[in-house]
Amino acid sequence: MTRCLYRHSRVTLLLSLLVVLATTLGASPTGTPKRATTMIPVTTKTQGEEIPFYPSSPGLLATAPKGLYLVVDTAQNRVSLRKGNRILYSAVASTGSGARLQDPRNPTHGWVFDTPRGVFTISSKIKNPSWNKPDWAFIEEGQPIPTQTKDRIETGVLGDYALGFGKGYFIHGTLYTRMLGTNVTHGCIRLGDEPLEYVFHHVPLGTTLIIF
Repeated sequence: MTRCLYRHSRVTLLLSLLVVLATTLGASPTGTPKRATTMIPVTTKTQGEEIPFYPSSPGLLATAPKGLYLVVDTAQNRVSLRKGNRILYSAVASTGSGARLQDPRNPTHGWVFDTPRGVFTISSKIKNPSWNKPDWAFIEEGQPIPTQTKDRIETGVLGDYALGFGKGYFIHGTLYTRMLGTNVTHGCIRLGDEPLEYVFHHVPLGTTLIIF
């Protein structure tokens, strides 16, 4: 009986602590939400209204461009179009897997499939893009690496649009929409058809892209 009462007391104390902790974390002396995740909708996309954005890193807001800019959150796998501290549009995405692939031709060479982090610029916009398959794509498939450029070109796999931001990286579409929201790419950023079309038509060349 004593043992049961002891367990009951511990459970009661634990529940009390959890309530206090939840109240403390949910409160803010200034009335401002502390985490961006509390302000970003859980739906696939947001459109038609501006939603206040409270970044987890104050430095992101402090250095944000004055006009339109894109942000890619590789942890949450989301792409958002923003203006100042406001989100204009947000969509689920897929980003780099972080996987490694050894080059069988050279034991000292290989690839790490990460989405690069940092500040970039949208440098190109392409309709109906084709994929110029790199060596690693053929190695992954166990296929011989072609010597002719024409044998590397593959169509219909990148969606209807692509936005380049340097060094062969693009925001583009995907055939594997069920994988959106996960870290599965070779470094590029994948979007579904509708978000990709929206971003393509609303993001001008030269737009700043922040990836973290």
